Amino acid sequence: MFKRIFLIVMDSLGCGEAPDASDFNDVGANTIYHISEHYKLTIPHLQSLGYSNLTKIKDVAPIKDPRGVFGVLEEQSSGKDTMTGHWEIMGLLIKKPFKTFTETGFPQELIAEIEAKTNRKTIGNYAASGTEIIKELGEEHLKTGALIIYTSADSVLQIAMHEDVIPLKEQYQIAEICREITLKEEYKVARIITRPFIGTNKDNFTRTANRHDYALKPPEKTTLNYLSEAGLEVIAIGKINDIFVGEGITSYQRTVSNLDGMNKTIELAINNDFKGLCFVNLVDFDALYGHRRNPIGYGQAIDEFDVKLGELLTVLKDDDLVILTADHGNDPTFRGTDHTRELVPFIAYNPQMKSYQEIEKGYFADIGKTIAENFKINTNLMGKSILKILKEAKNG
Repeated sequence: MFKRIFLIVMDSLGCGEAPDASDFNDVGANTIYHISEHYKLTIPHLQSLGYSNLTKIKDVAPIKDPRGVFGVLEEQSSGKDTMTGHWEIMGLLIKKPFKTFTETGFPQELIAEIEAKTNRKTIGNYAASGTEIIKELGEEHLKTGALIIYTSADSVLQIAMHEDVIPLKEQYQIAEICREITLKEEYKVARIITRPFIGTNKDNFTRTANRHDYALKPPEKTTLNYLSEAGLEVIAIGKINDIFVGEGITSYQRTVSNLDGMNKTIELAINNDFKGLCFVNLVDFDALYGHRRNPIGYGQAIDEFDVKLGELLTVLKDDDLVILTADHGNDPTFRGTDHTRELVPFIAYNPQMKSYQEIEKGYFADIGKTIAENFKINTNLMGKSILKILKEAKNG
């Protein structure tokens, strides 16, 4: 049994179109490969664990004896968003995709209710980049105090507010009001996100780290609930706590970047001899580079992550397990700004592994099932455990 499991979600780092990509208009998407066509990746640690053995990466060759257990996973749920992916990783099948308002903006009935209940006018109400919309509407917001409402390709209602115009406490209250309104079946938005910013004009407006997400609760218990109910630690790093609305989480740490997330994970590995799961999300890949269609920045972020991954590997204990995966794709060379329906990597490593093994294509929920079996917990959730394969690789 592994005492500590570090599950790191490389948010949106898909590795090739899923078998049902045509249903999502995503035929040809391949996040990692298309990044490698635009940016020469230097990822020795990911390569050593078998990443380039499970998918084609330009200028990163497969190696003869990888150190890890590796393969690809397919999503079974009807979606390609953050919550659907993470929830399925932890054992939930989501058959009905969350509603999006990318093309039309939010219904006027919803906007009117938000204005009435917050006592503030709204501006915007269209799909936009968060950094661009505060350039466009931030000065009007400074003058009027109107809420900047916008969405994206995800099921999300985002509210940009200046910290000097609307104090953070009120910003969060406004988000809670929006969350309550959008629980209605006709809206059912997956997440409400506050987007606080500072600055004096469009040339220096900057978003702060005081973002807060208000997500829908998982409709059923997930693997996280079963772990915490069994007395195990479930430590969330990054936006994991928001994605699961704290359900099954025993403690959490927010992060401001991928680097911050990895530093917190490394510090935890060194200083916290917990028993259970450390669940990490690295959102910069998706938010800063995938949606903004920036393959160069995305590639640089992968290189930077690889360096930190190398640091993490050096501080692991003999009974630790690291699992690397993703929650969907977001090919920065693809049309539009939406996520892409892709297979995701599965890479697992323990310092005592004596042999590598490539697994057959599995499903997202296999991760949660494997973690549960490791801790001798029967969850009755979907998925197929590959713990036996991990033990075989460890024992040689």
